[in-house]
Amino acid sequence: MKEKVILAYSGGLDTTAIIPWLKENFDYEVVCCCIDCGQGNELDGLEERAKLSGASKLYIEDLVDDFCDNYIVPCVQANSVYENKYLLGTSMARPAIAKRLVEIARKEGATAICHGATGKGNDQIRFELGIKALAPDLKIIAPWRMTDVWTMQSREDEIEYCKQHGINLPFSADNSYSRDRNLWHISHEGLELEDPANEPNYDHLLVLGVSPEKAPDEGEYVTMTFEKGVPVSVNGEAMKVSDIIRKLNELGGRHGIGIVDIVENRVVGMKSRGVYETPGGTILMEAHQQLEELVLDRATMEVKKDMGNKFAQIVYEGKWFTPLREAIQAFVESTQQYVTGEVKFKLYKGNIIKAGTTSPYSLYSESLASFTTGDLYDHHDADGFITLFGLPLKVRAMKMQELEKKNGK
Repeated sequence: MKEKVILAYSGGLDTTAIIPWLKENFDYEVVCCCIDCGQGNELDGLEERAKLSGASKLYIEDLVDDFCDNYIVPCVQANSVYENKYLLGTSMARPAIAKRLVEIARKEGATAICHGATGKGNDQIRFELGIKALAPDLKIIAPWRMTDVWTMQSREDEIEYCKQHGINLPFSADNSYSRDRNLWHISHEGLELEDPANEPNYDHLLVLGVSPEKAPDEGEYVTMTFEKGVPVSVNGEAMKVSDIIRKLNELGGRHGIGIVDIVENRVVGMKSRGVYETPGGTILMEAHQQLEELVLDRATMEVKKDMGNKFAQIVYEGKWFTPLREAIQAFVESTQQYVTGEVKFKLYKGNIIKAGTTSPYSLYSESLASFTTGDLYDHHDADGFITLFGLPLKVRAMKMQELEKKNGK
């Protein structure tokens, strides 16, 4: 009986060519697994395509809610942003996909998992660290790194290879952006973006929305509520997290929200330029931070900022299934106990403008913050505080003066 391999299958040209390649070079029975994290119509017609390409079976696994509840929400609660700009859209999805690939491999009794990630990108690391953490016994096949066996170097090569194996599908060799899409975002690489000196062609590039210049001249107010750091409603309508993100994508896309042009540092050592569209995610992250401003104390916010940056690095580097990620997430979840309330803002030409935040756990005291003197704050108390707070500075300055006099300066 042939050994089985689970192929992480997107239905694109790369993974379509990999099916006959696996059969020809390893004599595997190929079971395709397509993980739906919100790619939309990209999944149309996949079953017929996989079977025509030689797969024995195709799984299409709906992971949208799992992705939202168990990967996106922890990153939002941590305010995790990689290098101050990237909202981790692809990074968050990869551990969810790796986990399901392992589950299908166990169900099918497979001995290997294959992915189509290139040898220059981050995804190979994310997939493989996830698989190693969850199933260290499974073999991992990465065709793009097996240059002695995988000899195809272009889309034209892959199309020709497919034709030689009786697979005639509507793939073309024309150049287009390299994209990754899920419910949270869509990334764009390639074409003019390969040169950081070039301005992105937003009219050609954008999928989820419009540029701020083409957004409506009239702003739009939006209200969101959170319970313990989890979004629960938009404009008064209760929804699950995945539907909230869909709604915010619609609203944000219309107003040119969440378009980021970044040169980022990949894990493998090179810099990469890309454009990310994250309209709903940008709104959700900003709304959550607005609420935290009101309810978290200063010391907690200070540490949480550091933990959020560390969490972002962990996720970006594919280290989701690690004790460190679990420990930081436990800390973050403990900070969310009182992150409950309502956030109102206005969307206008790429901007998210505050319009009021309320919470039953607000630490903001109007009597303390105002210029009038209240019972809790005596202005004279600031004298002693500043004396003690500034004491190290004063002692050092006195010492420097003493040394200058001693040295005759």
